[in-house]
Parts: sequence; C-alpha cells; structure tokens
Amino acid sequence: MDRFAYHLSIERQLSANTVASYSSEVAAFLSFLRVSPLECGSSDVEDYLSSRSGELGKRSQAHALSALRSYFDFLVLEGERKDNPCDAVDAPKLGRYLPEVLSVEEVTAILEAVPLDGAVGLRDRAMLEVLYGCGLRVSEACGLLISHIDFERLFVRVVGKGDKERLVPIGQPALDALRAWFEVRPVPAPEFADYAFLNRFGEPLSRVSVFNMVRRRALEAGVRKAISPHTFRHSFATHLVENGADLRVVQEMLGHESVLTTEIYTHIDSRTWQSEVLSHHPRK
Repeated sequence: MDRFAYHLSIERQLSANTVASYSSEVAAFLSFLRVSPLECGSSDVEDYLSSRSGELGKRSQAHALSALRSYFDFLVLEGERKDNPCDAVDAPKLGRYLPEVLSVEEVTAILEAVPLDGAVGLRDRAMLEVLYGCGLRVSEACGLLISHIDFERLFVRVVGKGDKERLVPIGQPALDALRAWFEVRPVPAPEFADYAFLNRFGEPLSRVSVFNMVRRRALEAGVRKAISPHTFRHSFATHLVENGADLRVVQEMLGHESVLTTEIYTHIDSRTWQSEVLSHHPRK
C-alpha cells in the first residue's frame, strides 16, 4: 500500500486527497477479499462493488472502481500481475449531474446575514465572499496565502489540484471583506503567518470548519437548500454563464483541465430558462 500511494503521489502526481481516498478504497477492498489480490478476478471486484451498493451511490461506485483499476494497473506495472480484472467490469451508468445552485438573492441573503461585530463574523464573511467571488474550491480557500493576494491589480494566485497555479480576478467586495478580517486576525504561529484564514488558535482553517460554517450561515439566513462550500463555486460559475461570460474564461477561472467539465454550467442555465418558458407557456 505504501508503494501504491507513492506511485499515485509521485509518479502520477495526484492530489493528496485523491491519494488518500484511493488508498482507503483499496484497503477496504483488500479486507473484503478472500484470496490474494494477485489471484482475484473480475467476479471478486463485482462482488465487492455489489456488497457496497446499498451504501454507495452510482458516482461513489464509479469512484471505487476507478481506485481499484488504478491499483491493478500499478500491480501490472510492477510485474506482479499480467492483467487488470477491472477491465472486464462495467462502470455504473451515470446521469448528468446538475449540482445545487443558489440564486443571486440567496447568496446575498447568506452574506448579509453574517454579523460583522466580531472576529468570527468578519472571517466568515471574508471566506464566503472569496468562495463566491473567486469560485474557489474549499481546499484552495483554506490554503490561500496573503502574499498571493494582489490588492492593487485585483488578482489572487490560487494553488489548485496537482499544485497547479492560476490567477483569478477578485472583486472589491471580497477585498474589502479580507481587509476587515485582517485587522482582527489572531496572531498566527510563525509557520502559519502567511495563511489568510485562521481559526481562533492561529492555525489554518480546516475544510470541515468551513463546511460547518457554510451550513450554519445558510440556516441563519433562512436558506434551506442542502449546500456546501462547493455550492458557492457552482453558483459563481452559473451566474457568470447566465450573464454571458465566455465558457473558456469560466474554465480558466475554475481551473478545469477540460472545457467539457465547465459545460455543465450551460446545462444548469438551460434548466433555468426551460423552467421559465414552461411556466409561462400558454399550453402549460
């Protein structure tokens, strides 16, 4: 397993989160197996996926199969197997995933519901402004460095998946919120001095903390949708597309490898106007 993790991290240069999730999935599979992974066949892989069908949705099953395929590819590469049993296993059919999106009014309500009379409120407001204003992933926002924020040229340098960097424009509301937060930001330990978002102990804010904060702030604003930090990223991209932004520009801002990934936001936009047309159609 250590060699497999090294292969994923160093040779394939996958993110730490992907390495951890793939390793966890393979470990669960090895615990399930009654034979050696060098001897198992496609039926063993199918039995494993079937055993977890009750707890895993189709996307999670596809992710599990991808992890196992990577593991057996590694064994083939190492000369420990001649074949990959996953090649004979069909991936679950996935429908087009349309994520939950907030309206502009809902985003505004959540932002304005955050009290600005204390350090926590100022930090939460700044985090929400950055998540929505720049369309960042939660890991990118948690890892944002002060030295990567250009207050004069209105850009932030973001380190995304695979340690790939990109420049993202940042608007005045987000910059104003960051300035207000920096005035009350706790004194960090020297090794964390450059991190933009800190907890009360002066350590970088965790992804779990941001998840909990987003859900709490949404409820306080009366927004009952099941949302996460990623919802602000989806909403940011959707609102750009709805307002006529070029898809390639949105792709660059989101840090998508392929524009095909970004095209999902044209489907969300289509869903919006389809609903509008059908609700006002004379033959509804």
